[in-house]
Amino acid sequence: MTKKQALIIGAGPAGLTAAYELLKKSDEYDVTVFEESEVFGGISRTVNHNGNRMDMGGHRFFSKVPEVNAWWDELLPRQGSPSKDDLLLNRKVTLNPGGPDPEKEDRVMLRRNRVSRIFFNQKFFDYPITLKVDLFRNMGLKDTMAAGFSYAGSLLHKRKENSLEDFYINRFGKKLYSMFFEHYTENLWGRHPSEIDPSWGAQRVKGVSVSAVLKNALEKQFGKKNRQVETSLIEEFSYPKLGPGELWDVTAEEIRKMGGTIVTGAKVVSLIRDENRITGLRYEKDGERTAVMGDVVVSSMPLKDLVLGMNDVPETVRTIAEGLPYRDYMTVGVLADRLKLENRTDLKTVGNIVPDNWVYVHDRHVRMGRFQIYNNWSPYMVKDLEHTVWLGLEYFCNEGDELWSLTDAEFGYLGVQEMIALGLIEGEKNVLDYHVERVKKAYPAYFDTYENIDQLISWLNTIENLYCVGRNGQHRYNNIDHSMCTSFEAVKNILNHVTDKSNIWSVNTEQEYHEEKK
Repeated sequence: MTKKQALIIGAGPAGLTAAYELLKKSDEYDVTVFEESEVFGGISRTVNHNGNRMDMGGHRFFSKVPEVNAWWDELLPRQGSPSKDDLLLNRKVTLNPGGPDPEKEDRVMLRRNRVSRIFFNQKFFDYPITLKVDLFRNMGLKDTMAAGFSYAGSLLHKRKENSLEDFYINRFGKKLYSMFFEHYTENLWGRHPSEIDPSWGAQRVKGVSVSAVLKNALEKQFGKKNRQVETSLIEEFSYPKLGPGELWDVTAEEIRKMGGTIVTGAKVVSLIRDENRITGLRYEKDGERTAVMGDVVVSSMPLKDLVLGMNDVPETVRTIAEGLPYRDYMTVGVLADRLKLENRTDLKTVGNIVPDNWVYVHDRHVRMGRFQIYNNWSPYMVKDLEHTVWLGLEYFCNEGDELWSLTDAEFGYLGVQEMIALGLIEGEKNVLDYHVERVKKAYPAYFDTYENIDQLISWLNTIENLYCVGRNGQHRYNNIDHSMCTSFEAVKNILNHVTDKSNIWSVNTEQEYHEEKK
């Protein structure tokens, strides 16, 4: 019997999940994945520079979806023995009896402590904000009182939530909003929060507010267990030994073992549409353009590029697609011999560095948005764990703008100078190496024509055999588990011949799907 052809665009989390699920659950399809780059994982890839690994954006693996957790366990079983830093520190860690030993095997998921803080006025604040003595000490009496009165005012006079600014002020008050949300959000998106749709906040800050923090503090104090864990308050998460890209490298390997084909260096440039069906696609590789026919298409490519690459698109839909905005991303990995920051926590770390996975930078004098400390993600991300600190300095930009156009040397210099200005290192003498990475369309944005995206989605849903999945595939700020769930739903629909795609688009709109990330 001749098999049907499934064409999958993109080898990121959504695309590879769809390919794996189709091959595992049915022998009805030949599966071909087209990936523009030469690596797997999209923004979830891992970059190896001189033996030091970089996580593009920082990815915590935590989900409330049993199917996702079972999937991760199958491909990267949880550690059954202590990792390198656990051994060095004689640190207790959650182990999975019978699981692999990370000192001997690579295909293993580590269990890690979640530590993320805000760096504001060269002081650390918990993220999310927690009601501890340190908070009031760092803020000072004047700002603490102002924040209290401001929050009380937000309870008495709720704003109509027309923007992300309204969303934040309703939950934190104007004072805390101005200190911890306004500048960072504008830096991230290149737009003031008053110009951004509030739905972004609804997705990314679910369950986090002053009232949620108070509730959590009281329940901890009086021993009442929260029935539903707030995902931004998780204390432990899973993480691949060699960074998030390892999961997708392993997945790609398994796809090929099951008979799937992955074509790298293949940029999909157009889709061939015949009324309400996609009959094939065209891709470019090594300067040559090739057409491939297919029976179903699963797309994780940017929604904008997908629509603009189709024939006979209604003008209104094309206009919406053309106006969908994105935010791009640059990072510089900096290898230092030591950090100037003091570890004033009770968490033990190798070299007594600060224990954070990543830190949100809320400083109006620098352009840096966040910095990661890869040592704390996994001890195997750093070539010389005991004598160096490997950081990732993250910057948000638009492709082609002033920041994006800097040479690697210029960008590296900017990052190091801002590290010095923030007090992360003493000077250039502490820098041993650096490496620059750029990521296009890293963050689908919620402004401009986004307000009309439902109209675009309605039109796409009339194309029977096209399934849009993942972060860029849906123009939705999905996490890894969200992206995987869209593919789970898409594959279920394909195999059960279901034409209603509302289940795919509803992922990351319901509470049970949420995990905490980047």
